[in-house]
Amino acid sequence: QVRLLESGGGLVQAGGSLRLSCTASGRPFSAAAMGWFRQAPGKARELVARIRWANGETYYADSVKGRFRITRANAAKYTTSLQMSSLNPEDTAVYYCAAQRTGATDYDSWGQGTQVTVAS
Repeated sequence: QVRLLESGGGLVQAGGSLRLSCTASGRPFSAAAMGWFRQAPGKARELVARIRWANGETYYADSVKGRFRITRANAAKYTTSLQMSSLNPEDTAVYYCAAQRTGATDYDSWGQGTQVTVAS
């Protein structure tokens, strides 16, 4: 079983920055992509950023473009980071790391989530 563990969440003032990290552990696996999702209270879960592991191609939701950056912190160990800057209260949510294993049609491994709260 693949386990994804997020870290780095917390409370920050509007305009501040946070860095989230996600590390995979458990049985060996290969991922086609890893992504960060978020879910705010009363809202649907949304994809915030995604990185394709083979070529580093990235995707960002319009709401975070220019403010968030996803990277492969350790390509061999499937560790990904999400650098978040210019945070605003609308970014408050539980952030989840997810992996789409090679051959899977969708994200099929999920972390437990880490809370990000942006105070105005």
